[in-house]
Amino acid sequence: MAWFFRPKTALSERSQVTTNMPDGLWTKCDKCAEIIYKKQLEEMLYTCPKCSNHFRISTQEYISILFDDHSFVETHQNVRSTDPLGFVDTKPYTRRLEEAYAKSPFPDALTTGYGTIEGRKISFSSMNFGFVGGSMGSVVGEKFARAANLSLQERIPFINISASGGARMQEAALSLMQMAKTSAKLAQLSEAGIPYISILTDPTTGGVSASFAMLGDVNIAEPGALIGFAGPRVIEQTIRKKLPDGFQSSEFVLEHGFLDLIVHRKEMKQTLARVLGLLCD
Repeated sequence: MAWFFRPKTALSERSQVTTNMPDGLWTKCDKCAEIIYKKQLEEMLYTCPKCSNHFRISTQEYISILFDDHSFVETHQNVRSTDPLGFVDTKPYTRRLEEAYAKSPFPDALTTGYGTIEGRKISFSSMNFGFVGGSMGSVVGEKFARAANLSLQERIPFINISASGGARMQEAALSLMQMAKTSAKLAQLSEAGIPYISILTDPTTGGVSASFAMLGDVNIAEPGALIGFAGPRVIEQTIRKKLPDGFQSSEFVLEHGFLDLIVHRKEMKQTLARVLGLLCD
């Protein structure tokens, strides 16, 4: 009996290499499937060297990218969510919070603090998508308001980074009230002539996109971020029409006038410094 062996193709060789890779050293780009050495990914600020896809990163990484070394101070770390409605869906809200605390290093879906960017002091907040999908509840609204208050008291610019699935349904109307609360605070900043810069990352949706995420004096997005109110699938099911290619991407939203800039993560700190210089000097 004759045996025939198929020669290895480049694809099969690559598959064998990736199969034999030690865990934790490499990762794959979700957009182009490029295999990336994790050290290289970190040096590229978690963007794909081949297609520039922006990986989702945590608040801790944004702080290390944007702020001057050792300048950031976190505030309001002890503000925690409660369950005033006694909400239960498939499980009690209190249990969901316990699970979120166990999985996430953050006490809720928003981190606040202050620090310097190129020597300029700013008030800062950033959403934590890993905590219940970055959903906006009472704690998010309260911490955002406190960060805005610091900006008002010290007359320093306020920068927020959004990454959220929307309002937190377990807090019902209380979560929707945060849309008005945060918007009112930003109106106070506007009246005082204090700049507010909104940075939108993937994803920014729901009540967050319908309130403080879109109310910046300057709205900046990372490339390829999903930005909108309802998701594309929900919209297609509602209107029963096929949506255009790239619908709700940063590029689509910029083209339709809801953004001012799209900035690569590697250029974000320098861009913020220039914008702050224009708005504050």
